[in-house]
Amino acid sequence: MPGTATRYLYLARHGEATSDGPDGGGLTAAGRRQAVLLGRRLADRPITAVHHGPLPRAAQTARLIGEQLSGAAVSACEEADDYVPYLPAADELPTDSAEFLLRFLSGASTEELARGPELARRAVERFTGPVPGGEERHELVVTHAFLVGWLVRHTLDAPGWRWLGLNAANAALTVLRFTPGRPSSVLLLNDQGHLPEDLRWTGFPPELRI
Repeated sequence: MPGTATRYLYLARHGEATSDGPDGGGLTAAGRRQAVLLGRRLADRPITAVHHGPLPRAAQTARLIGEQLSGAAVSACEEADDYVPYLPAADELPTDSAEFLLRFLSGASTEELARGPELARRAVERFTGPVPGGEERHELVVTHAFLVGWLVRHTLDAPGWRWLGLNAANAALTVLRFTPGRPSSVLLLNDQGHLPEDLRWTGFPPELRI
């Protein structure tokens, strides 16, 4: 497509956090280490912007990452918040897992379900697709597991419900590429190579850690 260039979208779930307070707490000591190490991994990438959700755990993670980068602007945005991006109907889901998935989603608040789809639409509009102009863009979004799953689902043009089951570990790195004239692609998914063994897979139940 003329007049557009490739976008590289780096996605990271916030570092490990405490559960204190109505909005969750700030980062644990392990979460702060995770954020710094992720920032060091990204230090040689030409990232010009770091977007983050408004909750403390995302904001603190983004700040620590930003300290390792050179010249990247760090700013909060509502689209990177923690929300349910899409609530599927039972008949959209595989019959063998529909009950489990709907039970998982039943814990979402009325507010989450009301605001989530619009924020998800805005996130897709803001963060995906080729960018205007002739220069490729590299930007990082520090967010929560649900949005990582939603944007991966969108990149692969999968059904709306398929964000479910695409979890993200704390401070893991996912990279999406949107190139004019080519299918969008997932370059990395939930990569934790920048973390030592004791900092990997936090945010996952023990049976899902590999």
